[in-house]
Amino acid sequence: MSNNEFKSGFVSIIGRPNVGKSTFLNRVIGQKIAIMSDKPQTTRNKIQGVYTEDQAQIVFIDTPGIHKPKHKLGDFMMKVAQNTLKEVDLILFMINATEGLGRGDEFIIERLKDTKTPVFLVINKIDEIHPDELFSIITNYKDLYPFAEIVPISALQGNNVERLLDQIKQRLPEGPQYYPADQVTDHPERFIITELIREKVLHATREEIPHSIAVVMDSMQRRDNGAVYVGATIIVERDSQKGIVIGKQGKMLKEVGRKARADIEALLGSKVFLELWVKVQKDWRNRASHLRDFGFREDEY
Repeated sequence: MSNNEFKSGFVSIIGRPNVGKSTFLNRVIGQKIAIMSDKPQTTRNKIQGVYTEDQAQIVFIDTPGIHKPKHKLGDFMMKVAQNTLKEVDLILFMINATEGLGRGDEFIIERLKDTKTPVFLVINKIDEIHPDELFSIITNYKDLYPFAEIVPISALQGNNVERLLDQIKQRLPEGPQYYPADQVTDHPERFIITELIREKVLHATREEIPHSIAVVMDSMQRRDNGAVYVGATIIVERDSQKGIVIGKQGKMLKEVGRKARADIEALLGSKVFLELWVKVQKDWRNRASHLRDFGFREDEY
C-alpha cells in the first residue's frame, strides 16, 4: 500500500456532560484511558485517544462536557471544549438517547453553527430505549442542524460502533500516521494514573463528594525489583470532605487505593505499591494558582 492511500485526522467528541463520550473512547481504543463516572463533568482535560489500523489513524479528542460554567475550573473546561472545534477534521456531537433534546444541546448546536467542520450526530445509549423512539429523536435534531451523518450507537454494548468508525474513515483526508501504531494516547502515564485514582474516589464517595477533587502525583519510580512505587495526594476543598475520603479508620482510602492499584498494574504491566494522602486546599477550583498547580493550564490549549 502506498503512503498516499493512508487516511488520518483529528476527531473531536463533544456533547453535554454524561452522554457517554469517555465510554465510547475507551471502547474504540480497547483500554481505559478516559475515566468513567455517572457524575457529570468527569473529564476535565482534553484526552487524546489514538485508533490505528492498516489504512487509517483516527486521533480522538474527548473534551469536557459543554455546560454553563459555575467556577474558574468550569471556565477552563469550556475553553478546552470549544477550542477543539477549531482544530479538527470532524466533530462527533454525542447525545444521550434517553434524555432527548434539551437546552444544553441547543446551546452546543448554536456553537456548531460557527464552524465549517463536518458534524456527525451520534445518538448514544440506544440499548436503553425502544427502537420506535429513535425516529422522533432523529427528527428533532435534524431540524436544527444539517448533520453530515446521523449514527445511533451503544458505546457500552458496542452496537454500531464499527459502522461509525467506517463513516469517520470515509470523511478523513489522506495524511500521515501521527503516532506509532501501538500508542493509544498522547497523555503521559502519570496523568492517566492520577485520573484512575480520581475515578476510584468518585465511585467510592458517590453523592457525598462533589467534583471538588483533584489528584496530584508526588512521586513515581521503578525500583530494582521491577515494581513501581507511586505516591499521590488527593486534594479536597473542605475538612469534612477529607474525613469522608479517608473514612472510618482509613477504610475508604484503603478501598480507593486497592481498586486504583489494580487498574494501575493493568496499565503498567508491573506490580505497584501505591501510597495515598489527602490534603485540604480550600476553594481550589476558583484559584488560578491552584488550577495551574493541579495541571489545568490554559496556555496549553
